[in-house]
Amino acid sequence: MRIFINTVGSRGDVQPYVALAKGLQAVGHQVTICTVSRFEEFITENGIDYGYIDDTVLALIDSDEMREIMGNTTNAFGAIRAAIKLSGQVGPLQRTMINDSWKAAEKANPDLIIFHPKAFGGAHFAEKLGIPSMLAPTLPQFIPTSEFAAIGFPSLPLGGWYNEMTYILTTRLTVIGVAQYTNEWRKEHGLKPLMTGTNFLRKQQGKMIPVVHPLSKHVIPIPDDWGDNIRADGYWFLEQDPDWRPSPELQAFLDAGTPPVYVGFGSMVGLKPKELTQTIVDALQLAGVRAVLATGWGGLEADTLPESVFMLDQAPHDWLFPRMSAVVHHGGAGTTAAGLRAGKPSVICPYFGDQPFWGNRIHDLGVGSKPIPLKKLTAENLSEAIREVTTNQSIKDKAQSLGEKVRSEDGISTTIRFIENYVKQSTPELLPV
Repeated sequence: MRIFINTVGSRGDVQPYVALAKGLQAVGHQVTICTVSRFEEFITENGIDYGYIDDTVLALIDSDEMREIMGNTTNAFGAIRAAIKLSGQVGPLQRTMINDSWKAAEKANPDLIIFHPKAFGGAHFAEKLGIPSMLAPTLPQFIPTSEFAAIGFPSLPLGGWYNEMTYILTTRLTVIGVAQYTNEWRKEHGLKPLMTGTNFLRKQQGKMIPVVHPLSKHVIPIPDDWGDNIRADGYWFLEQDPDWRPSPELQAFLDAGTPPVYVGFGSMVGLKPKELTQTIVDALQLAGVRAVLATGWGGLEADTLPESVFMLDQAPHDWLFPRMSAVVHHGGAGTTAAGLRAGKPSVICPYFGDQPFWGNRIHDLGVGSKPIPLKKLTAENLSEAIREVTTNQSIKDKAQSLGEKVRSEDGISTTIRFIENYVKQSTPELLPV
């Protein structure tokens, strides 16, 4: 079976699909991952075919202007305001993205399309090709439930109707934001335009499509009102290269004392990396802990560091995190999952998007401190949070227990079985491979 995976976003929006693709290929399927060009080498070096999307859309997200806007976006309504402000720049890029994705899909000639919500052309491409599609969001954001509100909305004691309404609103706003470009594409390719408000993220030719989440049920309990075709069977972890080895300097630092704290904010350091680095170093010294400080895309900077802090360019999280005492990070979905899997307490300093959600979830689970928004971070509140997660035995025990549960799941294999069963029911001639 030929499978086309379409995703757009940061590393955390790509890596889980690389892990799934490797699992699919291991059982005989052929997979293409279509995403922005900065991840081409990452995809091909894992033995997966690459489909091209122009990188300009992600370059805009990484721009100083976007970071400033995102840094002031703390909820769904802030995200709407940000989207309106940037619509003139983002619109043409969305059209380029859907055109590039379609060219890659045509070339791949797939039997199934799996797509991230940000790659909103997936269901349309599948309709044109006459094949099934499947939505694969990394967040529980687009499937209504009465049990909790959608990400970005406040948790209010208004009952199930309010929670369900937040998902409907999220989906409609998403659909409305890209409807112009999808309908232009549909007209050009002989498909009827969709009516305003049509939920193409969940429907293909009037039928509901399955949804697979790379999430653990121990972290996000599966709502009772989700149907059988909505799955969350475990994270899709990309296993480390067995030949990877740490530098002699890193190994020497780890061997020289007690397990350190990991600190890394990926690309979310804002516009003042030197100031942030100094705040972090001051907090670490106040807390009296050793630390590994990851530079990340955002370029954390430090001219001189105390001997108790090791500056790290990069290392696989699944190798590094089990050797830490705690992890301090921005709350990206991938980093959060890696910390949970390692069984380590977390301090999350969210910046925007889904990061506050993960910060609150970690705290609610009892496996980390109360989140500290990055723009409110001080040496004092960070040091207090680090001391809490490294000395509170209840937090450490809960983190270890949750890590064991997350590691016990085989999300990739379970998802593959679900995918194969779905395609077999939809187009039985494709299986067995």
